[in-house]
Formats: sequence, C-alpha cells, structure tokens
Amino acid sequence: MKRFIVLAVLLAGCEKPAAPPPVPKPSSGPVTASWKGKVMGSSSAIQVWGDDQAACDAAVADALAEIQRLETMMTDWKQDSPLMDINHAAGQHPVKVPPELLFLITRSQQISELTGGGFDISFAGAGKLWRWRDPDPKIPTDEEVKASLVNVGYKGIVVDQQASTVYLTKPGMRIGLDAIAPGYAADRAIEKIRARGIKTAIVDMSGDLMIIGEKDALRPVSIQHPRKKDEMIAVLPVVNCGVSTSGDYERFFMKDGKRYCHIIDPLTGYPADKCQSVTIIAPVLGFADGLATGVFVMGPEKGMELVEKLEGVEAIIVAADGTVSVSSGLKGAKVNGGK
Repeated sequence: MKRFIVLAVLLAGCEKPAAPPPVPKPSSGPVTASWKGKVMGSSSAIQVWGDDQAACDAAVADALAEIQRLETMMTDWKQDSPLMDINHAAGQHPVKVPPELLFLITRSQQISELTGGGFDISFAGAGKLWRWRDPDPKIPTDEEVKASLVNVGYKGIVVDQQASTVYLTKPGMRIGLDAIAPGYAADRAIEKIRARGIKTAIVDMSGDLMIIGEKDALRPVSIQHPRKKDEMIAVLPVVNCGVSTSGDYERFFMKDGKRYCHIIDPLTGYPADKCQSVTIIAPVLGFADGLATGVFVMGPEKGMELVEKLEGVEAIIVAADGTVSVSSGLKGAKVNGGK
C-alpha cells in the first residue's frame, strides 16, 4: 500500500494531569528564549531551550521572521499578496508564484485527494456565506449554498510545476490557506531554529504545535475536551512531530439547538457535523494541520480508516455523539471517554 508519510511518531500512555499546561515545557531547566504574540491571525508562541543565550535569541528571531515572511505571502487579508494575485486572476490566466506558495498549494491538493475532497482550499467560495462573528448569524438558504458550490472544487486548481504557476479555472473561485498555512509556517520556523543548533523547541500556532527535542525532555501535550473546557480528552508525550486539532467548539453559533461550526464541508457547503474534534499527530505540522480538517469533514469511520493507512500518522477522533476513537498506534495511551 502506498504510504504518504514514512517517518515514525514516538508515543506512549500517561496519566491525566490535574492542571495541564497550555503548551509542553521541558521537564527541567528554564526557558532560554521565547516570543508570544499574534501572527497569521491567531495567538502564537515560540519557545527554545539551549546552552547558548545568543543562539537561542537568534533562533527565536529567525523563526518569527520566517513566519511573518510566509504570512505576507499567503494572507488573504491583503489584496496585494501573492495568494490574492491568484484569486484576482481566477478564470483569466495563470499566476507565477513563489516556491513556498507553490509547494503548499501542491500539498493541499494531495491532502484533498487523500480525503476525497474533505479538505479543500477552494472552500472559500462557500465559506463566505457563513458569518460566525455576527451578533445574530443567519443560516443561508439551500439555494444560496447550492449556488456557492459552483466555485468550489480542488480539481479546478491547476498547478504547473515547471512554470511555477497556479490557475483557478473559474472566475468565481477563491482559495484560502487558513487551515494549513500556520502549520507549514511552524515547520519552516523549526527549520530556522535547527539551523542555529537548537535541539529543543516548540512553535505554537493557536494551539497547534510543532515540537522537537529529546525523548522525555518535554512534558506531555494536553488535548482539550471539546465539550468540557477544563477537562482533557488525552495527554500524550510526543516529540519531533506536529500535533493539530480541528474542533467545533471555538468558532460556532447555535440556532434552534443545532451547532454550526466554522469548518465547512466543501462537498455540501454546510458546516461539517460528524465530529466534535479531531487531533492528528504527524511528522510535520503542515500535513497534520490540513489532514485534521479533512478527517473532521470525513467523519470518524472514514477518517480513522484513512489514518490507519498513513504510516507515522495517529489520531484521536471525537464523534458527534461524543464517542472517542484512537488509532492503533495510540492503543497504549490513556484516553478519557468523551461524551
């Protein structure tokens, strides 16, 4: 069977802590250098540990500069970004893009193929109908949702690797990278940190983590319960991997007893409702990030079936009814019952 990922993730079971840390920290020793702030539209943090103060400070500065550089390239908030150049030229002509953007769009298409379209960066055409931040959000009509799907479909994104161009085949198409760019930026930030000789570090992008270090050098990662704010579904000691969670509990609204979350099913145009949360552990965060969204849309059965086919990838999935399932590589971990 074809394997998309070939690196291993180190995992073991552990007990639930009384008060889990927001991010893992070394089992001993102080934080040598760190940064905390807002980037790529969310709260983020960089922490490194080492013996050389100057190297640690430089590693944090390099990592932050790399994330900010990629944000400028991949944002859809600035009309003159390379990403928006693609959107502005939809249905007209291909656009030459920087290599990092070309790479991430290509990876996005690969994840779309893996998830049967559950993850799709062209979702923006349908997602704009849903306004979660409005004081009194309105549910679009079936006709509006159906009409929006005309411009959704990852197969309408044409990538020319030799020419380094991207072309959206329909004039109304738009792509957005919010569900994958932060993870990719964290991976690139870790590369910058390693280049400074730092061996232990965490890049936190709104709770999605890329972690490097020696085994047992870092405290476990806590996975939040999607319905009980102060409880954890699981606590996992992980190293040299990315941990990403997609959930319906942070950005949503309720109407007539039904929850409408911000994760759109690209195949229906409606908010996905088969899961409460999906946590993916994978060798790189820029893959875990997109896969978590795709599996959330696919649902617990099909999603776990896919995870079991991917070497080095593990998952904790909380279904819509609160049932918790774990992938085979996590069977030894102690996971709470959900609901």
